Amino acid sequence: MRRGVLLAVLVTACGGGDAASLASGSMTVPAAGAQAALPANSPRRTIITDAVQKISPAVVTVQTEMVERVPVDPFERFFGGRSGERSSAGIGSGFITRADGVIVTNAHVVAGATKVSVALRDGQTYTAKILGADEANDLAVLKIDARNLPTAKLGTSDDLLVGEWVIAIGNPYGFLLGNTEPSVTTGVVSGVGRNLVGQGQGGGVYVDMIQTDAAINPGNSGGPLVNATGDVIGVNSSIYSPTGSSIGLGFAIPINRAKRVTEDLLVHGQVRRPWVGIKPALAISPDGSRMQLTRGVTVQTVVPGSPAAQAGIRAGDVIVKSRARTLRNPYDWDAELLELRAGEKLTVVVRRDGRDTPLTLTVADLPEISAPKVQVLRELELVSLTPAIRTERNIRSARGAVVYKVSDRVSEELGLQPGDVIVQINQVRIEDAATVEKVISSQGGRGALRLYFERGGQVFSSDFMVR
Repeated sequence: MRRGVLLAVLVTACGGGDAASLASGSMTVPAAGAQAALPANSPRRTIITDAVQKISPAVVTVQTEMVERVPVDPFERFFGGRSGERSSAGIGSGFITRADGVIVTNAHVVAGATKVSVALRDGQTYTAKILGADEANDLAVLKIDARNLPTAKLGTSDDLLVGEWVIAIGNPYGFLLGNTEPSVTTGVVSGVGRNLVGQGQGGGVYVDMIQTDAAINPGNSGGPLVNATGDVIGVNSSIYSPTGSSIGLGFAIPINRAKRVTEDLLVHGQVRRPWVGIKPALAISPDGSRMQLTRGVTVQTVVPGSPAAQAGIRAGDVIVKSRARTLRNPYDWDAELLELRAGEKLTVVVRRDGRDTPLTLTVADLPEISAPKVQVLRELELVSLTPAIRTERNIRSARGAVVYKVSDRVSEELGLQPGDVIVQINQVRIEDAATVEKVISSQGGRGALRLYFERGGQVFSSDFMVR
């Protein structure tokens, strides 16, 4: 965790948790179905109880199992043991968006899971398939084999009012509470467009979030944040806390972003990344402890031939506005990129030499997506390193092949990860993705191959055999 102001706080993703942190200052009200027996004119009925009754049937518990490899103990190694396995369980929440079993949750809830189960409110449990996950937005889409399920009504996050009532619903401390009925906490929209920087189980940076003082506790991850009419306006994702429990600083992903991401995951299995071709200068203090809230985003570099370059944006320009969004720092720019789609027109206001100039550009796909791919040995998928990718990822090597996808087996044996750049195999320099396939095909089977790859500005090597 960074020093300074971040030293005393913790950004915690709300999936699973420690029973020791159960005590929180907010009351958790079980969303029991008994209230349905009350007369319609009962004074105990409120907009909150009506909203809960509307949404709770569509809220589910997401249970995960993860099997990890662990080093074998010295005694077993003496008798030839090499490694062991350890199973761990996790829990989170989600909500049904389609009656045929499509469910939205957080990506960190299902990250690394070898098995995912979904429990409905009545306790019925289904095995779930992960249709897609997007770690950048912390969203995942699951599918269960069921029909005629209750669904959550998705609202809009474009017109949220600071101070309006909201309800966080999910399954906090699900293993401890021991049932599948969701729990409810209430609060208000404390702020919109929040950028959250820190470290936590759900990721280090969240941008353009909804802030609420409704208690969000471990296990709430992936559950809906709903308004007073019972419409989903966000996906509960994280809390900001020095203890790991809610202190009234909860954050949710805006539902409009979740709609776009889940649509991409359902249609394409992945999210199309918008790209304009600029790299902003970081706006952090010299010791890296805090962010300077200066107005605008300073452009550090512009990729040649990119949409930004074609629009006339230059290094040193300060982007102060994008569409209707005023930009204060690079995180606001990251938030804006999450709202864009490839192919759409984007108008930005650039400050140069003291003058503000509007410029229009056309958003493109991130270079990796539009680049041709070469599949190597069916378990390693690569794209050729291009100037755009090189600039975007701060890669030092001038040529090479970027690891786009890699199977778990190959990743474990070679140590490769997505984003690594293969620069050399044996004594052959790698010019592009096709070269890797040629070298492995021609030299494989004739002895060990030594593969060199760049990661984080450093070059590493790995030896392997191809049979």
